Amino acid sequence: MYEELKKQVCEANIQLQKHKLVIYSWGNVSGIDRRAGVVAVKPSGVAYDELRLEKIVLLDLEGNVVEGSLNPSSDTLTHLELYRNFEAVGGVCHTHSLYATMWAQACRQIPTLGTTHADYFYGPIPVTDTMKGEEIETDYEVNTGKVIVRRFENIDPMQMQAVLVAGHGPFTWGATAAEAVEASVILEQVAQTALGTIIINPEQKGISQELLDKHYLRKHGKDAYYGQK
Repeated sequence: MYEELKKQVCEANIQLQKHKLVIYSWGNVSGIDRRAGVVAVKPSGVAYDELRLEKIVLLDLEGNVVEGSLNPSSDTLTHLELYRNFEAVGGVCHTHSLYATMWAQACRQIPTLGTTHADYFYGPIPVTDTMKGEEIETDYEVNTGKVIVRRFENIDPMQMQAVLVAGHGPFTWGATAAEAVEASVILEQVAQTALGTIIINPEQKGISQELLDKHYLRKHGKDAYYGQK
């Protein structure tokens, strides 16, 4: 019944390795069937070379396993918290990609330093608050999702499809699992170019609101004109 969803999520996870965003089993992608309330996610600790369609785990939005004999990703409860709060999201991705993780560990948002960034993300990539001891000790994965949701209180998650969890790493999302991976690929590129820019010129400021609006909205606004119709 959910073979297509499982296929999409399996392929999205494999794409993480193809794009060199993960090593070993350090990452995971999930996707959701909103009508059924079913989430497909990578199994915990399974290497990408060993990932197969039949190993993908299905769960409901409360974390109950619907199908599968393997344990779901240890980050599953974070994914579920995002699905419960970001209704337009259809896929979630988490990696420890090198440059985005550097920014997360530095607890620094990624400033909008150029149009490469603005073409995809509508403003600086936000970083969450540092998690408190009680948040870590109790329901850690759920609370990771909660600190993300809290950071997005006044941000449209479909205009900013990425976040840096302080001291941890990036999460991205999109309308599908494939789009969540695409956001992760672009985030890593943006994180790398931002770091290089600051190394070259530590005083560099972000681009103007006018330039941000032009580049983001020509691709993603209601009057977007980039690409083919």
